[in-house]
Amino acid sequence: MTLDTDAVEAIAFDSYGTIVDVNTVEEPLSEYVENPEAVAELWRNRSLQYAMVGNAIEEYHSFYELIRHALKWALDARGVELDESEREEILSTYHELAVFDDVREGMERLREAGYDLYVVSNGNEEMLDSMVDHADLGDLLEATVSADEVERFKPEAELYSHAADRIGTPTEEIAFAAAGWWDVPGAMHAGMQGVWVNRQDTLWGPYDADPDLTVATFHDLADEFET
Repeated sequence: MTLDTDAVEAIAFDSYGTIVDVNTVEEPLSEYVENPEAVAELWRNRSLQYAMVGNAIEEYHSFYELIRHALKWALDARGVELDESEREEILSTYHELAVFDDVREGMERLREAGYDLYVVSNGNEEMLDSMVDHADLGDLLEATVSADEVERFKPEAELYSHAADRIGTPTEEIAFAAAGWWDVPGAMHAGMQGVWVNRQDTLWGPYDADPDLTVATFHDLADEFET
């Protein structure tokens, strides 16, 4: 498939791993564990698994609660015993994750090209507020849409459809950009045009449909909409 930029009225972005770097958590983890990269990967993967299982069994907890439980699981799996205050200190890093260098300028270019920008995220409202503030993106975004609003996590179609209702634009007129190999197909299944921001040079699928567009950075995305 090919991105139809002429049909796009708004652009929505995922947050964690797309706008901000979840690997930032490796720094505080390094104070307590020998292999922070491995623990961070366990933590991230477990939190996503909790979200998807929660969808399947119709049990909802905020994403911050899920990552809190996932952190404890990852530490326990590695035999690392930390008290609650130490775990909460590591967890708080999610409010100050590093912003990818291309985000601000790429979004500015898209705004200047005439597109309204949104964030659609599994993060709860407090997480998204802190992310927008820390990333200094408030002047570029029209709104953020949280899984809390429907109590369903991506890649469930319900959250993408709800986002389209909030944006006030049909799903097919929204380009959704995300780094998650699982997130983009969810948006496409809901009817959005899917842009895969393949930041880590990972593999796609296997799925029947390819992304409508694959880019490495927000600069590449802006190039597509400025032509």
